[in-house]
Amino acid sequence: MIELKSLERSYKTGSTENWVLRRVNLNIRQGEFVTFMGPSGAGKSSLLNVIAMLDDGWRGEYFLAGEAVHAMNRKQRADIARRRIGMVFQSYHLLDDLTVAENIDLPLSYKNIGKSERQGLVADTLDRFNIVGKKDLYPNQLSGGQQQLVGIARAVIHRPDLLLADEPTGNLHSAQATEIMELFRKLNDEGTTIIQVSHSEVNAAYGTRTIELRDGWIFSDTAGVTETAGVTA
Repeated sequence: MIELKSLERSYKTGSTENWVLRRVNLNIRQGEFVTFMGPSGAGKSSLLNVIAMLDDGWRGEYFLAGEAVHAMNRKQRADIARRRIGMVFQSYHLLDDLTVAENIDLPLSYKNIGKSERQGLVADTLDRFNIVGKKDLYPNQLSGGQQQLVGIARAVIHRPDLLLADEPTGNLHSAQATEIMELFRKLNDEGTTIIQVSHSEVNAAYGTRTIELRDGWIFSDTAGVTETAGVTA
């Protein structure tokens, strides 16, 4: 599903070039549940942002489901991201002036879907995530765990091929975190490819593969590829 070749990202501070990703070569298959791990500043979120197409300043080659993302303009990237990718954030990113149902409906507003079909999809999603009783509430009336459930429901309502999550349980207590990770495992069992950034070994254990980054390099990969200082073994 994802193929990255010699992908690099850097930022300039004056005349100094600071590297956050170095010669990343990576393949992720459809149906995998991958965790990016590593210390702060290792490049985990930077790599996730590239895959999510939230960052345009990288170099290298990026293929998503066979499509050459590196050859696309910004509008084309935004279009493929809306069609294929769902994103879950640590800070939820719900819109405070929209109800739960309206927040979940938001991704459908970018698609050519009739009102009645949209309402049906929202109703099904509310039921699937057991939040029907919360549909008319606003985000500030929900607990952190409930807000994250709504964020995940919003991310998957359009049935993306790929779900990306940046520290999805970072603001939750352990019981809520377990609920979210069990939900991720269920979505993965149903066929959704998932990539999460996490510092938690417990969260990583829910997945099928763990990739560790250090100083922008892929340092280890439980799929069997190990890369240290840019040299692939």
